[in-house]
Amino acid sequence: MKKIFGFATTVLLTFALAACGTGSNNSADSTSASGENTKLVVGASVTPHAEILEQAKPLLEKEGIDLEIKTFDDYILPNKALENGDIDANYFQHIPYLNKQIADNGYDFVNAGAVHIEPMGLYSKRISDISELAEGATVITSNSESDWGRILTILQDAGVIKLKDGVDAETATFDDISENPKKLEFKHDIDPSLLATAYQNDEADLVAINANFAFGIDLNPADDSVLLEADNSPYVNVIAVRSGDENSDKIKKLVEVLHSDEIKDFVEKQWQGSVKIVDADAK
Repeated sequence: MKKIFGFATTVLLTFALAACGTGSNNSADSTSASGENTKLVVGASVTPHAEILEQAKPLLEKEGIDLEIKTFDDYILPNKALENGDIDANYFQHIPYLNKQIADNGYDFVNAGAVHIEPMGLYSKRISDISELAEGATVITSNSESDWGRILTILQDAGVIKLKDGVDAETATFDDISENPKKLEFKHDIDPSLLATAYQNDEADLVAINANFAFGIDLNPADDSVLLEADNSPYVNVIAVRSGDENSDKIKKLVEVLHSDEIKDFVEKQWQGSVKIVDADAK
């Protein structure tokens, strides 16, 4: 009887300990009872986003957060991964693109905080100054409609084209061009990730390349572009999360760390003005 009673006591004690262990970590936003850090998975473009996040890792670790970075080479999969719950947040897109993705796909996403801006540049292997642009020249842009108004604004600011009066430059399309004195030919049917290749292959007189892809082929927007976007651009890169998660402690800490002096100093040293940290509440 003593052996049976002892066995039963052991079973009950084991069950009780297991039950306690199951309920020990009921919050995704706090350090577990065992002292383990909270995990945060963020999807990002390889450069500069993932590089910036790598610098944020040790800072977040001090805050009790283990950051895992998943890199993406395109602009479609990071939002799909966020919708599917494969990642907690993504960091690759600017505000107009996020807004369009939400409108087109019904994503229940929100902007959890602005981080940085990357000025868009137009590059050329054929000319070094916009005054050299010939009549009938070709301009290659991506098929990302959220960037069209951005590129057209750069060209308008340079006096190359003019948009129709009253058109919202942020949502302008090529049909909104009212004056095109050089009779430029626009090609806007390729994926953003292929723009750098189009430039390297000298496929046009001007190629508009998103900064992250320009960095990938060692182009510095501030130094190497023929035309560069103005500093007052609304195309700020943000942390995107599923609606409601913007109030999560780990997301708030992520945004806070990305605006720390350590990150600002790294970004300035690494990109020398081609990437600029902005205020977290920038819109």
